[in-house]
Amino acid sequence: MGLDRLLPILLLLGSNVFMTFAWYGHLKYRSAPLALAIAASWGIAFFEYCLMVPANRYGSAVYSAPQLKGMQEVITLVVFAAFSAWYLGQPLKWNHWAGFALIAVAAWLIFLEP
Repeated sequence: MGLDRLLPILLLLGSNVFMTFAWYGHLKYRSAPLALAIAASWGIAFFEYCLMVPANRYGSAVYSAPQLKGMQEVITLVVFAAFSAWYLGQPLKWNHWAGFALIAVAAWLIFLEP
């Protein structure tokens, strides 16, 4: 796999780490004021965008927009599964994995040539 195909995937991976912390990291600190959680999430999300936008810009040279979105969804689920277990202490159960697997199958279908 060439760098032109790998770089967007790596950027999407990094982007999704920031996104997951921005969206779900505050759940570990439920006693913090909601306004603080929102402000911190926005600050973290800035770094997500700094990676997501180039991922899609560079990726569009070798992947279609639907393919980029499909990849992003699968990467999001993988990152979230690790985050949920490691950071939040909420490992996924069989039904979560089954649902995620169905989403992964849907993403795979996007890559099939018609």
